[in-house]
Amino acid sequence: MRIIIPDENALPEAAARLAEAIGPHRLVAFDGPMGAGKTTLISALCRHLGMADEASSPTFSIVNEYRAADGSEKIYHFDFYRLEGPADAMEIGVDDYFTSGSLCLMEWAENIGPALPEETLTVTITPQRDGSRVVSV
Repeated sequence: MRIIIPDENALPEAAARLAEAIGPHRLVAFDGPMGAGKTTLISALCRHLGMADEASSPTFSIVNEYRAADGSEKIYHFDFYRLEGPADAMEIGVDDYFTSGSLCLMEWAENIGPALPEETLTVTITPQRDGSRVVSV
Protein backbone atom coordinates (compact mmCIF):
# COMPACT_ATOMS: atom_id res chain seq x y z
CA MET A 1 0.00 0.00 0.00
CA ARG A 2 1.18 3.54 -0.80
CA ILE A 3 -0.08 6.63 0.97
CA ILE A 4 0.79 10.08 -0.35
CA ILE A 5 0.94 12.85 2.28
CA PRO A 6 1.13 16.17 0.42
CA ASP A 7 1.21 18.27 3.61
CA GLU A 8 0.38 18.19 7.32
CA ASN A 9 -3.31 18.79 6.61
CA ALA A 10 -3.45 15.32 5.05
CA LEU A 11 -2.16 13.58 8.21
CA PRO A 12 -5.56 12.58 9.67
CA GLU A 13 -6.60 10.81 6.47
CA ALA A 14 -3.15 9.25 6.11
CA ALA A 15 -3.32 8.00 9.71
CA ALA A 16 -6.71 6.40 9.06
CA ARG A 17 -5.40 4.62 5.96
CA LEU A 18 -2.27 3.54 7.83
CA ALA A 19 -4.35 2.12 10.70
CA GLU A 20 -6.30 0.10 8.17
CA ALA A 21 -3.08 -1.17 6.58
CA ILE A 22 -1.62 -2.14 9.95
CA GLY A 23 -4.73 -4.15 10.76
CA PRO A 24 -3.98 -6.92 13.25
CA HIS A 25 -0.19 -6.41 13.22
CA ARG A 26 1.14 -5.51 16.65
CA LEU A 27 4.77 -4.75 15.71
CA VAL A 28 5.38 -1.91 13.28
CA ALA A 29 8.80 -0.52 12.32
CA PHE A 30 8.90 2.97 10.80
CA ASP A 31 11.80 3.45 8.41
CA GLY A 32 13.02 6.70 6.90
CA PRO A 33 15.82 9.22 7.14
CA MET A 34 16.17 11.77 9.92
CA GLY A 35 13.44 14.37 9.46
CA ALA A 36 11.22 12.11 7.33
CA GLY A 37 8.29 12.54 9.72
CA LYS A 38 8.28 9.24 11.60
CA THR A 39 7.28 10.81 14.93
CA THR A 40 4.76 13.10 13.24
CA LEU A 41 3.06 10.18 11.49
CA ILE A 42 3.10 8.07 14.67
CA SER A 43 1.53 10.98 16.56
CA ALA A 44 -1.27 11.25 13.96
CA LEU A 45 -1.78 7.47 14.11
CA CYS A 46 -2.06 7.54 17.92
CA ARG A 47 -4.63 10.36 17.73
CA HIS A 48 -6.59 8.33 15.16
CA LEU A 49 -6.50 5.29 17.45
CA GLY A 50 -7.95 7.30 20.35
CA MET A 51 -4.92 7.65 22.60
CA ALA A 52 -5.47 10.18 25.37
CA ASP A 53 -1.80 11.17 25.53
CA GLU A 54 -0.09 13.25 22.86
CA ALA A 55 2.62 11.18 21.20
CA SER A 56 6.11 12.63 21.31
CA SER A 57 9.57 11.40 20.43
CA PRO A 58 10.98 8.96 23.00
CA THR A 59 14.57 9.68 21.89
CA PHE A 60 15.89 9.97 25.43
CA SER A 61 13.45 7.71 27.27
CA ILE A 62 13.66 5.07 24.47
CA VAL A 63 10.02 4.06 25.02
CA ASN A 64 6.83 6.03 25.69
CA GLU A 65 3.55 4.44 26.74
CA TYR A 66 0.27 5.92 25.56
CA ARG A 67 -3.15 4.89 26.85
CA ALA A 68 -6.57 5.06 25.25
CA ALA A 69 -8.90 7.63 26.74
CA ASP A 70 -10.97 4.84 28.29
CA GLY A 71 -7.87 3.00 29.56
CA SER A 72 -8.65 -0.09 27.51
CA GLU A 73 -5.58 -0.08 25.26
CA LYS A 74 -1.89 0.78 25.34
CA ILE A 75 0.53 1.68 22.61
CA TYR A 76 4.28 1.54 23.06
CA HIS A 77 6.33 4.00 21.00
CA PHE A 78 10.04 3.23 20.72
CA ASP A 79 12.96 5.26 19.42
CA PHE A 80 15.98 2.99 19.03
CA TYR A 81 18.21 5.75 17.59
CA ARG A 82 20.60 5.73 20.56
CA LEU A 83 20.81 1.92 20.82
CA GLU A 84 23.88 0.24 19.41
CA GLY A 85 22.43 -3.19 18.71
CA PRO A 86 20.16 -6.02 19.78
CA ALA A 87 21.89 -6.44 23.16
CA ASP A 88 20.89 -2.88 24.13
CA ALA A 89 17.29 -3.69 23.19
CA MET A 90 17.32 -6.83 25.32
CA GLU A 91 18.61 -4.81 28.29
CA ILE A 92 15.47 -2.64 28.23
CA GLY A 93 13.26 -5.74 28.08
CA VAL A 94 12.04 -5.26 24.54
CA ASP A 95 10.84 -8.89 24.40
CA ASP A 96 8.29 -8.17 27.12
CA TYR A 97 6.88 -5.27 25.11
CA PHE A 98 6.85 -7.28 21.88
CA THR A 99 4.89 -10.13 23.48
CA SER A 100 2.49 -7.88 25.41
CA GLY A 101 -0.16 -7.89 22.69
CA SER A 102 -0.08 -4.09 22.62
CA LEU A 103 0.71 -2.14 19.47
CA CYS A 104 4.45 -1.40 19.33
CA LEU A 105 5.46 1.46 17.02
CA MET A 106 9.22 1.63 16.46
CA GLU A 107 11.50 4.31 15.07
CA TRP A 108 15.06 3.40 14.03
CA ALA A 109 14.24 -0.31 14.35
CA GLU A 110 17.13 -1.12 12.02
CA ASN A 111 19.43 -0.41 14.98
CA ILE A 112 18.19 -3.57 16.71
CA GLY A 113 17.65 -5.62 13.51
CA PRO A 114 18.13 -9.21 14.76
CA ALA A 115 16.00 -8.52 17.86
CA LEU A 116 12.94 -7.75 15.71
CA PRO A 117 10.43 -10.58 15.42
CA GLU A 118 9.81 -11.91 11.90
CA GLU A 119 6.21 -10.68 11.90
CA THR A 120 7.27 -7.01 12.18
CA LEU A 121 5.51 -4.87 9.59
CA THR A 122 7.65 -2.17 7.97
CA VAL A 123 6.34 1.29 7.10
CA THR A 124 8.76 3.30 4.96
CA ILE A 125 8.50 7.08 4.76
CA THR A 126 10.19 8.70 1.76
CA PRO A 127 10.45 12.50 1.70
CA GLN A 128 9.92 14.05 -1.74
CA ARG A 129 11.57 17.18 -3.18
CA ASP A 130 8.25 19.08 -2.98
CA GLY A 131 7.98 18.44 0.78
CA SER A 132 5.38 15.69 0.48
CA ARG A 133 5.89 12.19 1.86
CA VAL A 134 5.28 8.78 0.32
CA VAL A 135 4.44 6.11 2.88
CA SER A 136 4.84 2.49 1.80
CA VAL A 137 3.51 -0.38 3.88
